[in-house]
Amino acid sequence: MGGVKLSADLSAFMDRLGHRFANPEVLIRALTHGSISSATRPDNQRLEFLGDRVLGLVIAETLLAEDKSAAEGILAPRFNALVRKETCADVAREIDLGVVLKLGKSEMVSGGRRKEALLGDAMEAVIAAVYSDGGLEAARTVILRFWRKRVDNVEADARDPKTALQELVQAKGQVPPKYEIKQRSGPDHAPQFTIEVRTESGQVAQAQAGSKRQAEQAAAKALLESLENE
Repeated sequence: MGGVKLSADLSAFMDRLGHRFANPEVLIRALTHGSISSATRPDNQRLEFLGDRVLGLVIAETLLAEDKSAAEGILAPRFNALVRKETCADVAREIDLGVVLKLGKSEMVSGGRRKEALLGDAMEAVIAAVYSDGGLEAARTVILRFWRKRVDNVEADARDPKTALQELVQAKGQVPPKYEIKQRSGPDHAPQFTIEVRTESGQVAQAQAGSKRQAEQAAAKALLESLENE
């Protein structure tokens, strides 16, 4: 295996991933965060860039094959929901990717193995590693192993709630809703944000989540549901 002796953790991760690397060095690079990289140990940023494109291609092809009549305006939000960083992070958690991440001390202390952005980036890098090691079909197999149920369950209209809420209020002649952080709590590695969304006509909703984006989306969804039930 490329002369690299694999740890038990890495070997177990390959099993969870469903791909045995002919060249495990590319996997090790995919799992190397910038906080521990060096001239002789490159980080995973370039692989992340590639993996994002490989994931996008496979998901786009799959959506087109699944629904041969859907217009671009329907396919695009489904696609965005499936490839966004939060979805990649969800898959990373599903396969315990954080356990094998190679991080610098500062990132480990600050809870880097649980950070959503870091996990999402690493998942994209791992996809690129599979692609580099085994080609597009190997990458497609891994992606669909973990994204298949997500493709099957993606909402028919997967526009994110913030976009849907903005379109709704603008259709009524109002300005876009305003979002405000009402509270931030928890440690730096696991923060909790409480966000309030308010429309020009005075409708309000709040939600809490582990990132500002997630809290905004949750607040927008809550307000959308309230408006739809009026």
